[in-house]
Amino acid sequence: MSGETQTACRLGRTDVRVSPLGVGTWAWGDTLFWDYGKQYNDQDLAAAYRVSIEAGITFFDTAEVYGLGRSEQLLGQFVRETGREAVIATKFMPFPWRFWPQTLLDALRASIQRLGVDRVDLYQIHWPAHFPVSLASWMQALADAVALGLTRAVGVSNYSLAQMEEAWRVLADRGVPLASNQVEYSLVCRAPERTGLLQRCQELGVTLIAYSPLGMGLLTGKYTLDNPPPKARGWRFHRERLRQVQPLQGLLREIGQQYGKTPAQVALNWVICKGALPIPGAKNARQAQENAGALGWRLTNDEVRALEQVSPNW
Repeated sequence: MSGETQTACRLGRTDVRVSPLGVGTWAWGDTLFWDYGKQYNDQDLAAAYRVSIEAGITFFDTAEVYGLGRSEQLLGQFVRETGREAVIATKFMPFPWRFWPQTLLDALRASIQRLGVDRVDLYQIHWPAHFPVSLASWMQALADAVALGLTRAVGVSNYSLAQMEEAWRVLADRGVPLASNQVEYSLVCRAPERTGLLQRCQELGVTLIAYSPLGMGLLTGKYTLDNPPPKARGWRFHRERLRQVQPLQGLLREIGQQYGKTPAQVALNWVICKGALPIPGAKNARQAQENAGALGWRLTNDEVRALEQVSPNW
């Protein structure tokens, strides 16, 4: 076991420094998927933000479509209320009715206004939709955003290996580094390893930001055959998958007991050990505190391999 302390790291090859773990704010203001306003409220989210900041977690990822802009508004509000600096990432959705690259700059300015900041730290293309606007044209728009001082760094999300490489080349021609590629990555979703995306990110100096690093709750141990995930998440983890993940859940508990950590904290630490930046969600202070417990220590190489051996690797 190692007691290694984890400090801020660079986002890609930019001068933006982030905590080794961030917070994903998809659930902030989202009533359709996450029951915002019923299961939790603004006070809960404010507490989650405050606990995260106090634990040294400074990186917060949002998007214009999260809660139809409400997530950005809440994040900006919490930053102002605490008076503590945060590294803010948000995303542009390339809807098919956005016919011109200029729409990216307009959307970014609207996000900046909702956040109540002068600029964002990281601006990302949310999905690789390249019609009617090409991938290269969107990258040129991202480079323009940097030139205009609207964002410090730029990234992509859900881009394949080939798409990321093209994005990297176009931006490099403008002298702008591709800072990140945000994709799903966890012990139950290891596609970035199989496709070579994780390795290529490391070769190019691109930070892989891992969303759903807890498998939408599956790696916390609270979802079992007798207690399946609720509502929209249930389809993803049918009974066979819940059965397949049981050995992994058991090993997460076993390793966690050696460190005094929960299964979720072990699962997040695994992502960090793989060289990625996990952004678990946090809807209240308890969840934020548990996320923070993934920092300040590190799994051994043998433990990392053992977890991978029992991972269902869907």
